[in-house]
Amino acid sequence: MDSPGDPEGPRPPGGDGPPGGARETSRQLSREQIFVLISAASINLGSMMCYSILGPFFPKEAEKKGASNTVIGMIFGCYAFFNLLASLVFGKYLVHIGAKFMFVAGMFVSGGVTVLFGVLDQVPEGPVFIAMCFLVRIIDAISFAAAITASSSILAKAFPNNVATVMGSLETFSGLGLVLGPPLGGFLYQSFGYEVPFILLGCIVLLMVPLNMCILPNYESDPGKHSFWKLIILPKVAFISLVITSLSSGFGFLDPTLSLFVLEKFNLPAGYVGLVFLGLALSYTISSPLVGLLSDKMPHLRKWLLVFGNLITAGCYILLGPAPFLHIKSQLWLLVLILVINGTSAGMSLISTFPEILSCAHENGFEEGLSTLGLVSGLFGALWSVGAFVGPTLGGFLYEKIGFEWAAALQGLWALTSGLVMGLFYLLEHSRRRRRSKLQNSLGTEEERTALLPDEM
Repeated sequence: MDSPGDPEGPRPPGGDGPPGGARETSRQLSREQIFVLISAASINLGSMMCYSILGPFFPKEAEKKGASNTVIGMIFGCYAFFNLLASLVFGKYLVHIGAKFMFVAGMFVSGGVTVLFGVLDQVPEGPVFIAMCFLVRIIDAISFAAAITASSSILAKAFPNNVATVMGSLETFSGLGLVLGPPLGGFLYQSFGYEVPFILLGCIVLLMVPLNMCILPNYESDPGKHSFWKLIILPKVAFISLVITSLSSGFGFLDPTLSLFVLEKFNLPAGYVGLVFLGLALSYTISSPLVGLLSDKMPHLRKWLLVFGNLITAGCYILLGPAPFLHIKSQLWLLVLILVINGTSAGMSLISTFPEILSCAHENGFEEGLSTLGLVSGLFGALWSVGAFVGPTLGGFLYEKIGFEWAAALQGLWALTSGLVMGLFYLLEHSRRRRRSKLQNSLGTEEERTALLPDEM
């Protein structure tokens, strides 16, 4: 069932639709659409700040409490693992639970457990501290999955013709959260101690809850007949899944390892370590809206933005250390430059994935409505979480065993593989379409010749 504010009914996503898409872009935003943007921006900003604040100082604090680098990586990684499971469940049952309730409830729980994370320094060190870290991160992951799955579905429902543009623009707030989180966390940690960064941010997220209860529209829809399995077995979706997991694992890899590498290699204080993360987050923030706009205006370029973004990202991870076989000396300015390029290339690839999956689903018979949007949003969140689990977990282990330089190079190899596979798929798809087009043209010519033959006789 379509919302009352959408009299024209559902339209194709990602700018591939009829001229109605141009009308939607040119006309002013409705009040309902503005409220959706405000709600989505609030969860993107708040959740990313809460997520990224750990990077500059938590690994050192956890080490003091008796956690090894591998365990620290698992604390980061368990968030992604349970986010994966929750995203699949919430995506499947979005229509049954209700998108608005899922959004608001997820935000409320996320703010509450962020505050709880701020008092973990009072917990005894050793197994008790580690167990509490896991428990709080798991609850936060489930609540975050609920809010983000609902948010993505509501956004795609409210802006059916401009999915990439809107999501790319809202990634500005995700990037802003990633930009502000590490330096703000590092500054508050140095100035006031461990508790203040978490309690302050948790309270800010909680204050956003009543605002979203008032302004977020309530969309309804009938349950769909399709499942995650039918979506993931589509060849294009399967290969895009590989791209998403490689990108998310790259970001996740940096969480437990980059701060330790910078502290060890360049002897920077915690506050300045947060500024190193700024290069990645700021470039991603700036590039994402531009890539989203380009993706919707010229959808035929979307596939190549996805492929080349992944290949450039692969090169960035190989140069991040840099990899020992390159025989390049590690320097702070080079590290920051590579992070800036990495943020831009990741934006090129990532923003194109959601509309590509959505258009592929509609091409293969998935109904246009909130049910399919929930499946795509849940699948995207689950895939992101797979990489975000593997990245920090494997990253922490490899950092201990072979060092940051080789670990980053292996991460680059994953991105390189997924980029090449995706590029090969698109080339084969293009070749098949050309052959099919030639065959149809030849058949059409033959039919015309056959139709004219009796007249000639």
